[in-house]
Amino acid sequence: MGRSRNKPFVVPQVTLTGLADKGMCVGRDEQGRVVFVEGAVPGDVLDVLVIKKKKGVMFGVVQTMHQESPDRVQPFCAHFGVCGGCKWQNLAYSAQLRHKEQIVTDALRHLGKIDGVQTEPILGAEETQYYRNKLEFGCANRRWMSREEIASDANMFEDVVGFHRPGVYDKILPIAHCWLQAEPSNTLRNGIAQVAREMELPFFDMRENTGLLRQLLIRTSSLGQTMVILAFHRADHDRIHPFLDALVARFPEISTLVYCINPKLNEFLLDLEMLTWHGPGFIEEKLRDVRFVIGPKSFFQTNTRQAERLYDTVVEFADLQGHENVYDLYTGIGSIALYVASRCKQVVGIEEIAPAIDDARANASLNDIKNAVFYAGDVRHILTPEFAARHGKPDLLITDPPRAGMHPDVVKMLLQLQTPRMVYVSCNPATQARDLQGLSESYRVLRVKPVDMFPHTSHIESVALLALKEAGE
Repeated sequence: MGRSRNKPFVVPQVTLTGLADKGMCVGRDEQGRVVFVEGAVPGDVLDVLVIKKKKGVMFGVVQTMHQESPDRVQPFCAHFGVCGGCKWQNLAYSAQLRHKEQIVTDALRHLGKIDGVQTEPILGAEETQYYRNKLEFGCANRRWMSREEIASDANMFEDVVGFHRPGVYDKILPIAHCWLQAEPSNTLRNGIAQVAREMELPFFDMRENTGLLRQLLIRTSSLGQTMVILAFHRADHDRIHPFLDALVARFPEISTLVYCINPKLNEFLLDLEMLTWHGPGFIEEKLRDVRFVIGPKSFFQTNTRQAERLYDTVVEFADLQGHENVYDLYTGIGSIALYVASRCKQVVGIEEIAPAIDDARANASLNDIKNAVFYAGDVRHILTPEFAARHGKPDLLITDPPRAGMHPDVVKMLLQLQTPRMVYVSCNPATQARDLQGLSESYRVLRVKPVDMFPHTSHIESVALLALKEAGE
């Protein structure tokens, strides 16, 4: 009789060898079968309680630890293992970088079928704590409780601000101190929650879809400016406006205070009207010599210091001499386009999200950059032979697509354009490798450099330099 797929079972003596997505580790048991494990680190030898099996691959959790990895370290956050963030705080940062670099190398070789290119040493983050400039928190009238708290009959009804625990939609884990964002983030999160409780503001009830205070988003900049965005479930201005006034009075560190009304069943905010209550409605940031205005809906790299180093890598790979015509695909708010504008004759940016293009144009004006033009629309529809004829064939093309990578039609168009050089920036080595394989018909990969934007997570950026093949290659 075969084993039931849904019945947990133990696989002994699994040696973990690498990182995987979503905080998992991967290894093999004594029979060579692939096992993905949550709550472990590479180098651990353990028995695994398998809770799911799919297409011959097993997924499980730690049952018994036989040998701990020499790369294990003590997590520095009290919420580690519960809040769902910073999955690799228990893994030495040097080991994180080593495994992330290997992930990029493996993607190139196994998914992209690209040989003969040595992945360059990963560019690690100089700051592995307080590196984010943006964090979003949930507000709820129910808090997540541990099994011990549940067994002790503790009361889960409490007005809290914090993170959703993975897989738990209706409760919030209150966060005392988060190591991801520097002050005044912790002071503001805890202080805003306290003011709301003092004023008896109803916190959101995710089960009943009632209450008022629903979401809190904090954006900070290296220029010392702070934006606070609050989402309320309904337009109860008799309670909202006094609350906002109280926050402005109590927290002078808030540069601008914005709010919105979110009556929907989801927590997506970008489709909502943003109302400025205090300040200009934006904050400013600076990457090297380029200044950016960041509004409540603006996309901006969440690790400012590493964004500079990522864009410096793009500049290095691009090797611009000042005469080039540059295309920047998936330009967002024009971050890379404006970063390279002073080094080329013209840069043309394309981005699907129209408000981002508005930001790009505004930031170009702010920096008195006159050689950058931007277009709103899907890259696969905007980038055509007619578009290239109108704007001139690019000497260099920069592409920074979302995690899904480039649409096959875009890859086909790039092959048709025959741009001499290309810099591909990716937040997903797997889809980057897939696209590089698609481009290999006309391009060879010269350099690949991983950049770690998010310490203690599985996320990796990768920058690749491509050159058009010569006749006969």
